[in-house]
Amino acid sequence: ADALHSDIGINGCSESDEENMYGLDGEELAYTDFNKKEEIYPLPPFVDPFTYGEEAYESAVANQQICRENIKVFGEGMKDYPPEQ
Repeated sequence: ADALHSDIGINGCSESDEENMYGLDGEELAYTDFNKKEEIYPLPPFVDPFTYGEEAYESAVANQQICRENIKVFGEGMKDYPPEQ
């Protein structure tokens, strides 16, 4: 069956950067501004406001800590594998 909507959530990191974003039907609904320490909702003013809850920023920070820990663990576990040719 065809989906009525297309939903996306991205949580990613590197050793120096992080990303947390939610979208619906090709439009950005929210993203985390880690410098401002808040969740941003870039919706036009005519849209009824909504949030992912007061703990959305804290959840994004926790996910980034997990992501960075995974980089360390997988980096250590994969260090002896040769790069693909």
